[in-house]
Formats: sequence, structure tokens, C-alpha cells
Amino acid sequence: MAGTDSAAQTPGSGGPLAGVRVVELAGIGPGPFAAMLLADLGADVVRVDRPGGAGLAIDPAYDLTNRNKRSVLVDLKAEDGPGRVLDLVERADILIEGYRPGVAERLGVGPDACLARNPQLVYGRMTGWGQEGPLAQRAGHDIAYIAVTGALGMIGKAGEPPAVPANLVGDYAGGSLYLVVGVLAALQHARAEGGSGQVVDAAIVDGAAHLATMIHGMMAAGGWQDRRGANLLDGGCPFYGAYETADGQYMAVGALEQQFYDRFIELLGLAEQVPARKDFARWGELRDAVAARFKTRTRDEWTAVFEHSDACVAPVLSLREAPAHPHLAARATFVEHGGITQPAPAPRFAATPVSVRRGPALPGADAAEVARDWNVPSAAPGSRSRQPGGLR
Repeated sequence: MAGTDSAAQTPGSGGPLAGVRVVELAGIGPGPFAAMLLADLGADVVRVDRPGGAGLAIDPAYDLTNRNKRSVLVDLKAEDGPGRVLDLVERADILIEGYRPGVAERLGVGPDACLARNPQLVYGRMTGWGQEGPLAQRAGHDIAYIAVTGALGMIGKAGEPPAVPANLVGDYAGGSLYLVVGVLAALQHARAEGGSGQVVDAAIVDGAAHLATMIHGMMAAGGWQDRRGANLLDGGCPFYGAYETADGQYMAVGALEQQFYDRFIELLGLAEQVPARKDFARWGELRDAVAARFKTRTRDEWTAVFEHSDACVAPVLSLREAPAHPHLAARATFVEHGGITQPAPAPRFAATPVSVRRGPALPGADAAEVARDWNVPSAAPGSRSRQPGGLR
């Protein structure tokens, strides 16, 4: 079962990024996830929410991408809105925004305005198409970005439409993670002698394309066919894929190396009964034999057969099942915080451990606390807020 995190509920406490201040201009998808990762690692992340929300009808209390953050409400279209954000920027190390190119500039919080106020600022821009190019001003979502990079076209069975990998490959792998790497690299530069702030252009199309670097090398060498379901790692190989069990569940097989494959076939009960693994012309026959064998037992029964072996076989679990897996439970890969079971921060650090310190930030709930901690000038006594929960 999931572990329970009991860390202190203080902003930005602990973690290797303790002391780093981040301003996040509220958006959806990869920007909030990138800011959550920075917050998980100990940064003090202040999310600037807009009146009316960021666009998706998600109950803020359950939006886990806003955990470990604090929130203020600022109307950037109001006369004093940009100034309030720039007050935060002056005290920040990193800013993250996910608007279409040119929008931040029109709102008065673009790179020029922010770097003029804080020359050491790392200004992170998260988009799908990037800041330049023919499609830069076009709307889009994860699936379109990974489609044009070739990433989507690799996923799925031969002769069938590409399989949609949720929004993990584009938004989060090609987007959020590259943005985080970029802003942290730029922060290192800004803090070095003679360094300065700069703009980081993180485009999902760039990141998703970059993820396939190894595949491009294999294709150039003749070791990868440019079509689905025909390669070692895309389901084309009968000993690298998922097989249905007697109860309608699935087992995942990754027995690539000879020694792992030998153990796999032995435990499956097919030793000496199937074609040699390198007999490519008979891979269809091998796949059929493996599939038929898996259909003779349930997922739990096969899990028991393989769990203490190096056959590289694992049960395919659902999101609700995963936290109870014995290995994940032993590592506390999932934690419970505020009544919600959720993935724990990753990776792990020996000297500066990370944790879930706060639940999802509710829009505007932390205005007074942020004004005090960041010493925002517009929060001086006697000033007036334009709206409930706004910086005062």
C-alpha cells in the first residue's frame, strides 16, 4: 500500500533546489508539471493564477501538478497586473510561461520587461511548436506535436492506427522535462562568474524529436525499419511486448538478451518447442506460441511464475493497482498526502531528500504569505487589492 508523507508543510523547504525562487505564470499541461518538478525538488514556486482559472475544468484541490507550490491571483490585463508580476520577477531566479509566442510581451511580462527588472533571471518558455517557425502561432496539443516528429508514428501495431500514449511522450517527456533541464542549466550559467540571465525556448517538437535520437542512429545503421511493429523495441519482436492472460489481463515481456530469453522460454514451458529467437522468418510462429501459452493462466499466476527470475517479465498493472505493487510499496514510490495517493517526487537525493510538503495550491490562497516571504513592494501596508486573494 502507499506510504504516507509527513514532512513539514513549509514552502520550498528541503531538496537540492532549496532557496531557488520560481514564478510560474499559470497555464495547462507541461508548464505546470515542470514547475511542480522544480517545487518537488525544493524550489519555492509561486504560481500566478488568473481570475477564472487556467482553461481546464479541474477541481484545483485535485490538480496534483500544483502540489508544493503557492498561489497568488493577478489579473495581467488590469492596469497594475504586469507590475505585480514584475515585483515577483525581481526577486525570482526562474520564470516559466506557456503562452503562444508574443502573448507574454503583449501582457507586459515578456523577456525584455522581465530581464530589464532582473538581468539574472532565467526566462523559461514552454510551447508546442516553439517561438519560431511556420507553425509557431498555431494552436496544438500533445498528439499533433509528436505526430510531426515521427514519435507517434513509431507506436502501435503494424497495419493499425498509431497508439496514443496519453500525453506522456509530448507534454511531459518532450516538454516539461526538457524545460526543467533547460532552466536549471541556464540557472547554473546565470550564477557562474560573469554569467547572466537568458531565455530558454523549450518546444515539445524539439524535445520529442530529441527523445528518438537513438532510433535515428539505428535507422541510419540499417537496424531500424521506418514503420510500426517491425522492430526490436516497438512490438515487432515476439519477446518484447505484451500478452493477454486467461483472465483478460496482460503480462509485459522484455526478454531481449539471450540469457533472459532462455529463462523466459524455460519458465513459460516452451523450451525446445519454439523456433530459435534469431529465426526472423518464424517470428510469427514464435509469437503465436507465446501468446497461446500466456492464455493458459491468469495474470497473477504468471506473476508468481516469473517474479523471482531474471526473465524480464512483469504484470501490466492499472493506475489504481500500481501503488500496491510490493516493490513500489517498499520504495514508497507512491505516497499519500491530503487523502490523495500520488507518485512521490523523483529522483531521490541522499543529502537533500525531497517530499510532498503541501497539497495542490488553491488559486490566490497564499497571497499574504508570498507577499511577506518575498517582500513584494505592492504588499506594503495600506495598499489595496483589486480582487480577493490578489497580492495586496
